[in-house]
Amino acid sequence: MNTMKVNVVTPDGPVYESDVEMVSTKAQTGELGIMPGHIPMVAPLQIGAVRLKKGGNTEFVAVSGGFLEVRPDTVTVLAQTAEKSDNIDVERAMRAKERAEQRLREKQQENVDFRRAELALQRAINRISIAQGKL
Repeated sequence: MNTMKVNVVTPDGPVYESDVEMVSTKAQTGELGIMPGHIPMVAPLQIGAVRLKKGGNTEFVAVSGGFLEVRPDTVTVLAQTAEKSDNIDVERAMRAKERAEQRLREKQQENVDFRRAELALQRAINRISIAQGKL
């Protein structure tokens, strides 16, 4: 089966690099599935999972936004943050989820940035779901 090179990169450096058969992820406009030979494109990503299929297995990388660049033989994910599923610290993600939920419950406080708390909650839930294989 044909493969393409996939790179997942953050400001801190590369997170994933391999040849895969298919990439699927959530862009701002909806779900994308990319196979070798796909037309070139650039798409902004949502908080979610990048699913990488190769050799009958699927690997997952949690991303918190960024961009996807597609070329016929290469896919590059430029993410704000990214973690491979087996590198996610579930305890830390659970604590982040609890902190975000606490901030969202404090609606009476004027100094709480609710959008930031909502995004933190989405990122934590995404990381937990990917680490626990609940996609």
